[in-house]
Amino acid sequence: MSTPAVHIENARVFLGGREILRNINWQVAQGDRCFILGANGAGKTTLVKLLMGYAWPLYGAKIQTLGETFGHVNLVEHRKRIAWVSPFMHQWLGDRSWTGREIVLSGLDGTIGLFRDTTPEEEALALRHMQALRAEHLADRTVVTMSSGEQVKILIARALMTSPELMILDEPSVYLDIAGREYLLRTIADFAATRPDLTIIFITQRIEDILPEFTTGLILKSGEIAASGSRETVLTEENLRHAFDLDIRLIKTDTGRLWTVID
Repeated sequence: MSTPAVHIENARVFLGGREILRNINWQVAQGDRCFILGANGAGKTTLVKLLMGYAWPLYGAKIQTLGETFGHVNLVEHRKRIAWVSPFMHQWLGDRSWTGREIVLSGLDGTIGLFRDTTPEEEALALRHMQALRAEHLADRTVVTMSSGEQVKILIARALMTSPELMILDEPSVYLDIAGREYLLRTIADFAATRPDLTIIFITQRIEDILPEFTTGLILKSGEIAASGSRETVLTEENLRHAFDLDIRLIKTDTGRLWTVID
């Protein structure tokens, strides 16, 4: 069997003196498309930080990503193998009006914004990634003038600059209206179809955002895993009612998308 892309054993995380995650035991196989679903405060952000090495569990846990065990790996270098895409990154842009091209190129150095001269080869690579996402028209646009959906596409292109093996999409549609969300989700579906080797983890609080391409997943509730496994066994009305404390009824469309009705 191949080494899992993610392997977590017995993880408990305290932040600010409060237990945020407990009893986390979880695996994601290489090449999987996996979702993490949960309400606000369920622990989704902390789980992402745990995967990136920005939050540490209590002694006795084991955290591995891409076959490397945390505590025995240079995380600065290791993070180059992991693409973390979050719309919250716009908060780190500062006052300078970076262009789409500069933001994409900055992925090579792990910065938000470009602080050095680039080579023709690097410029060509950035353009190829923008073209693959149909975002080349954004190359000379400043990020602050882009829509939220356009910004996320630029951040995905930025994340791809180091040829990652694991991509974490951290609530990418949180700021989008309906049209922007659907545009972004189509982009993610197209991207998943063209990169079968890439493990993708999609974090959301919206059930309707979970595309049929995401075939495994888990639900977090109050810092614990409430359900995990295949899409069919996790996304049930019973599990969702427990996770959100609402009387949820599911409607499945012909495309396999799930939508919720509150009775």
